[in-house]
Amino acid sequence: MAERAYLNRAVEADLGGRLERFPIVVVTGARQTGKSTLVRRIAKPDRLYVTLDDLDVLDQAERAPEELLRRAGRMTLDEGQRAPGLLHAIKREVDRDRTPGRFLLTGSANLRLMRTVSESLAGRAVYLTLWPLTQGELAGLGRSGGWATFFEEPPDRWPEALSTAGSTGVDWTTAARRGGYPVPGYQMAEAEAATQWFDGYVRTYLERDLRDLSAIDNLAGFQRLMRAAALRVGTVLNQADLARDVGLPSSTAQRYLELLATSYQVVPVEAFAVNRTKRLIKSPKLYWTDTGLALHLAAEADPGGAHLENVVLTDLLVWKEGLPHRPQVLHWRTTKGAEVDFVIEWRGRILPVEVKTGARVRTGDAKHLRTFLDEYPDLADGAVILYTGEDAFWIGERVLAVPWNRVI
Repeated sequence: MAERAYLNRAVEADLGGRLERFPIVVVTGARQTGKSTLVRRIAKPDRLYVTLDDLDVLDQAERAPEELLRRAGRMTLDEGQRAPGLLHAIKREVDRDRTPGRFLLTGSANLRLMRTVSESLAGRAVYLTLWPLTQGELAGLGRSGGWATFFEEPPDRWPEALSTAGSTGVDWTTAARRGGYPVPGYQMAEAEAATQWFDGYVRTYLERDLRDLSAIDNLAGFQRLMRAAALRVGTVLNQADLARDVGLPSSTAQRYLELLATSYQVVPVEAFAVNRTKRLIKSPKLYWTDTGLALHLAAEADPGGAHLENVVLTDLLVWKEGLPHRPQVLHWRTTKGAEVDFVIEWRGRILPVEVKTGARVRTGDAKHLRTFLDEYPDLADGAVILYTGEDAFWIGERVLAVPWNRVI
């Protein structure tokens, strides 16, 4: 398989800016999202790159971390979470010299949630998550979607502003199947090869990442939970039901779900609430970091509406990662059954978003969006339905229907 050209990432400029301002920058994200490729891409000649996947480097990081850090004044340390002692040595170095850009770390787990790391780097590091590739990145445009339009432009200008956005021309089912991991999503054209890659990915994740993060005393139970979670994409998480379905104690299921989140495999989307007296369901909705992996784990050949939601969510995660004041991406559901797929909160405003796989949009499709707008008239300027058709038009008062690939 020939190596294909490098794809520019939407977070590149933000990463470079952070290295100019802070002594430690940590790039986290799921395994195989392209962290190593990214940090090597932006590295300057005076920055030494070492990886703790190299057993000799790992041994030195564990036995003599100070000597490792003396190799260069500026270093990139790949998979830095594998040697907690090295992180303590970095802390001491930074306390002595806080020159910006001294250390660039990467890791395949959420280092902010790992106690040894958070204690070592607290107040010294800034964090950046590299999510799977967006549709704009896969098309070689190096960007996420045009979500800022809905906050920077008045609603009457939304159709015109979005009319200039170019579509990537990809069918939504293709986008969901290929996912956003660079190898299967970009470099592999054959479905069989992608399936084999996902098989290897799951094996590596189970045999290495989880061993590094936590002891799993019931690997078969963990595998059942992964598949069950993959079958629940886009649903409100009922942890008790999930535990019962896979035959695990509720406390064990909770721990396994936390491990999936810590290693960036699943993404819980929390519930939106302004007035806490409202009777809203507070449980998060469950999504996967990568739709291709979710479909593989669930043994599903055909993606559904929840997978298109997941594609949209990936784009939202990449978009918000590059902003200094990060938006919140939430969902909304009431006890009476009204629900909205995503509620984006940014700059004191909110945008409710529904995602539909249909090529046509009807007035009834905007019912829950109108309920939301009536509930929060002073916070939301309008609402959006993303669908798979070709035209942007107002489906009702303050509700714009727009093709999904014109936004992302």
